[in-house]
Amino acid sequence: MLTKRIIACLDVRGGRVVKGIQFVDIIDAGDPAELAHRHAAAGADEIVLLDITATHEGRGTLLDTVKRTADKLFIPFTVGGGIRSAEDAESVFLAGADKVSINSSAIARPELIGEIGASFGAQAVIVAIDAKRNATSSDPVGDAEVYVSGGRKNTGLKVVEWAIEAEQRGAGEILLTSMDSDGRRTGFDDDLTARVSQAVQIPVIASGGAGNAQHFADVFSHAKGGGHADAALAASIFHFGITDSWELKRELAAQGVPVRLQTPVR
Repeated sequence: MLTKRIIACLDVRGGRVVKGIQFVDIIDAGDPAELAHRHAAAGADEIVLLDITATHEGRGTLLDTVKRTADKLFIPFTVGGGIRSAEDAESVFLAGADKVSINSSAIARPELIGEIGASFGAQAVIVAIDAKRNATSSDPVGDAEVYVSGGRKNTGLKVVEWAIEAEQRGAGEILLTSMDSDGRRTGFDDDLTARVSQAVQIPVIASGGAGNAQHFADVFSHAKGGGHADAALAASIFHFGITDSWELKRELAAQGVPVRLQTPVR
């Protein structure tokens, strides 16, 4: 059985890591290079850095921040935000990233998924989906909608349909963030994650709502009500010392969840 991956996320604005609740109420969490190194040393399987205002501000990714962070890492490193072309992706890879995450730009021009994949391999292309349940629908999960520009704009696209298209266009993974759960620490949106995971064949990374080990166990579960996720991403529980990846993995392993129990670097 494949091990489940634990991913630490760095939401970056103005060169600093920040964290909010449902994409607002933003507070400072620290320096991205320092936090990335700390999370990697504490047992995270991967690091994701998202330049969360690049698209809204109409600029490219902060490459100096990417390079500083990559220089501190020895585990896979994904970067997203402001990547609008294969050339932009190449600049991010040259700065030290192993994968890129695209969101608004993929919806604006879906061909971008295949263009980056053709140059760098599908495994290097993650399509990020910021999702919000449709409260007016009789099926709020099935009719969940895709948002862009840091959660500011509703595209009208359905999450499951867009995930299927992203896979068909060559995405290697889906990073699914529940805007309803983001920052609340009350658990991942297991129902929405399961809908997407069961609709595609590529790995799905769950994001939004992590608060404790049980939340991870639930989103990884393939039992009824579980999220069927291949990986799970968290930010605030790591940044603010609630737990670290090593302790989290120990708790998950005790519940029978397959995880990579490497010795943390202290």
